[in-house]
Amino acid sequence: MLITLIYIPLLALLYYDGLVYMVRLWGNDDYNYCYLVPLVILYMIWEKREELRRLPVATSWGGMLLFLPGLALFWFGELGGEYLTLMLSLWLVVMGLVLLHAGWRRFKTILFPLLMMVTMFPLPNFLRNRLSLKLKLLSSRIGVEMMQWCGLSAYREGNIIDLGFTRLQVVDACSGLRYLFPIIVLGLLLAWFFRAPFWKRVILVLSTVPLIVFTNSLRIAVTGLLYEPLGPQVAEGFFHDFSGWFIFMVTLGILLLEMWLLNKLPGKLPETRQPESPRDSFSFVRKSTVAGRNLALGIGVLLLLVTWGVSRGVEFREKIPAIRPLNQFPLQIGSWQGVRRQMEQKYIDVLDLSDYFIIDYHNDNGQWINFYTAYYESQRKGESIHSPASCLTGSGWVFKDAGEKQLDIPGYGRLAVNRAFMLKNGARQLVYYWFPQRGRDLTNAYQLKIYVFWDALTKQRTDGALVRLITPVSEFEDISAADRRLQDFLSKALPLLDKFLPGAEL
Repeated sequence: MLITLIYIPLLALLYYDGLVYMVRLWGNDDYNYCYLVPLVILYMIWEKREELRRLPVATSWGGMLLFLPGLALFWFGELGGEYLTLMLSLWLVVMGLVLLHAGWRRFKTILFPLLMMVTMFPLPNFLRNRLSLKLKLLSSRIGVEMMQWCGLSAYREGNIIDLGFTRLQVVDACSGLRYLFPIIVLGLLLAWFFRAPFWKRVILVLSTVPLIVFTNSLRIAVTGLLYEPLGPQVAEGFFHDFSGWFIFMVTLGILLLEMWLLNKLPGKLPETRQPESPRDSFSFVRKSTVAGRNLALGIGVLLLLVTWGVSRGVEFREKIPAIRPLNQFPLQIGSWQGVRRQMEQKYIDVLDLSDYFIIDYHNDNGQWINFYTAYYESQRKGESIHSPASCLTGSGWVFKDAGEKQLDIPGYGRLAVNRAFMLKNGARQLVYYWFPQRGRDLTNAYQLKIYVFWDALTKQRTDGALVRLITPVSEFEDISAADRRLQDFLSKALPLLDKFLPGAEL
């Protein structure tokens, strides 16, 4: 107990920013179940209290195999600007400390509750939005097939369902993500209490994912079937909220039925083995002595204090301003004439950018290109570049033929960009975007985090930018024509942009 009281304030000090951010995200409707997870974990450990009392306390230096990688992950999250990495670091550090001070046998007894800690950690926005998009599209497709089986004329374009008499849009709130993680946690909890062989419990937990997809698709199908007789209120207000609650209860009922069926299958619980001696169970375990406990405590406390001191005392990120203010970017580029747009302050606050421009360029043929560049003097936790893949899909655009593309820009050279053909309510657009980062042109959010970490460590620089171009594609136009339009524009715009964004050398 004393050791726990020593470590709690140290961990709170080291991970304060990450914990505050995590609890703030718990207020999101997709993650409000997280408030209950710590209580569930504590209950699961409390349930094992008698078994823990019977086991001897031992110092296991094998805990360092989790503790030290956890501290390394802290630096990757701290310098790379990613909160999820910080939370995974906290998880590994806690696991390592429990193993270090409680010994292998006690650690193994409460391993399952410790593993459940990861269910408290919200996903990064780019992962959340990608997962939400995939769930929306999958649920929409299955939901439309269910409607068609029932004789309803329904067609799907992305996440838009055309019923003939109306069109339904499957938005983020209906993607199923809001129920996916709570149902997974519920499946883990049921598996914990399910007295059955391990393979049956694994099946129970794995079945939660297809189950939530099926029940969410059923919810969409029922909404479509009831829309004509009951009207639009079936897709909003009380009916919408009630259908979400109904999904949860139906899923719970199916999981309980699944447990009953699994119990009918052959398979026995493994026989309880005699307790192993501490030396036999884990090679790094030693009998707990006062000197051993004190040494382990001293090393753990020292490493946490040093990590906290260096993270607060050393500045790894110098703020590097743009070469020139971005509001000076020219409005005339070749035959293209631009009109500068302003972003609302609430969006600027969310994006945490240092400078930006949004310009709509038009040519004499009536074609237009939206050119957006956001610059960050220093990228930190919660203050880093937001990928357009998250923002655009979150606003309802469906990506088609998305992926990295190598361009040969006339007069400029080779450039790697993310290219996507987008659809929304019949509108069609082509988008290019990439991330200029201290002399590198990156296309991947994971690359972005890795290089931010490395350059913070080696160059004390984390400045970077996002460049995005969008042009509409008319129904009479071939996509290749839109590609040529964007690439021709880039051949004139990129040499100008290089005069505003810092490169590898300052």
